[in-house]
Amino acid sequence: MLTIRKARQEDLPSLLAIYNYEIEHGTATFDLNPKTLEERQKWFDLHSGGKYLLLVAEEDGEAVGYASLSPYREWEAYAQTVELSIYVDAAHRGKGIGDQLMQAILDYARQREDIYTVVSVITGDNEKSIRMHKKYGFEDCGRLRKVGVKFGRRLDVVNLQLFV
Repeated sequence: MLTIRKARQEDLPSLLAIYNYEIEHGTATFDLNPKTLEERQKWFDLHSGGKYLLLVAEEDGEAVGYASLSPYREWEAYAQTVELSIYVDAAHRGKGIGDQLMQAILDYARQREDIYTVVSVITGDNEKSIRMHKKYGFEDCGRLRKVGVKFGRRLDVVNLQLFV
């Protein structure tokens, strides 16, 4: 059975493994070098309270995916805008885990008075993620062409937003 819950410290090694897999094998992140536990601890700490939430999808006691709301940009004028990220372990994709994480994180965002806009920046060839976002009401705000290079390929990013 799948459970969506707030992340706990003991989840961090699994979350790191999920993210590093995508760095090494996928294009969902434009990070090129695997992260260390110490680097991801800072990220984890940022999401340990307030509006910057980190949810985990747990199956049989194991973290198999996560969703986070992070600062969109550092400037104060963006304070009510958050950036959404969803990652699912490669071995657990295709089971609707991303959908369940999306629903839970958007429910949270809608309850917060300090969140007005949720933004996602998605690699242009990730049609499955783009479709899922649009299913939840995200609007296309434009494509930046060939702004990232990974695995020798020039990649687009698609900007999507949702007013909550």
